[in-house]
Amino acid sequence: MPATQQASNIQPADRAVRAAGALYLLLVVIVPHDATATVHNIRSSETLFRLALVSSLIATIAFVFLARELYRLLSEVNRTQASLMVVLVLLSIPISFLSWLNEIAALRLIDGPALSGMGTTQMNGLASFFLALSSDTSALNSIFFGLWLLPFVLLVIKSGFIPRILGYMLTIAGGAYLVGSLNFLLSAPLGPVVSGIVTVGYLGELGVVAWLVFKAAQVQLGGGKSVFTNRTKHDPNFAGGNAW
Repeated sequence: MPATQQASNIQPADRAVRAAGALYLLLVVIVPHDATATVHNIRSSETLFRLALVSSLIATIAFVFLARELYRLLSEVNRTQASLMVVLVLLSIPISFLSWLNEIAALRLIDGPALSGMGTTQMNGLASFFLALSSDTSALNSIFFGLWLLPFVLLVIKSGFIPRILGYMLTIAGGAYLVGSLNFLLSAPLGPVVSGIVTVGYLGELGVVAWLVFKAAQVQLGGGKSVFTNRTKHDPNFAGGNAW
């Protein structure tokens, strides 16, 4: 079948799952940079730090489009919950950019010309302050990284075409993000210990990522045949093609 004809035969829901699978995989593949980087570490590997900043920017933008595709895929299951999911994602974006800008400020202090009246020690101290502020901002943003998963969980469980077990796994992941962020607020000294524990919970996201990637591959290799052969009992006309 010609590629153009195959593309025209792909249903809206299949297009959404294909895009969502690619974007979610991108977010998983992009390794988070070290939010606790020090001035010394940046000086010794500035190029890597700059590349990490670029990857963070790409991930933040991809997160917005992931929310869009998941909305298109799941809005017919429950439009209110799908909209809430998108709102929570969008609320996290300005915070992510604020964290990113703090790191840019630290980089300019480390790599740029000295500020009037400030010595090297003072410049490094101010750069360390911005790096610490970026780390704290990222920790606080974990609240939204956990909250957006909660309506996503409900949508997955109600959908009827995504395995429910993946929704329960997402619940663990969302809880892990929230516990990590609340621990930062309530008991910062225990942060590293709790962070190591809740990291296991973050793996709960991998199940739905794997499902979306698998379905995306089916769409790409299926010659235009829809992967959604079963409709939910809640919405027999599920199409997943609403604009946003």
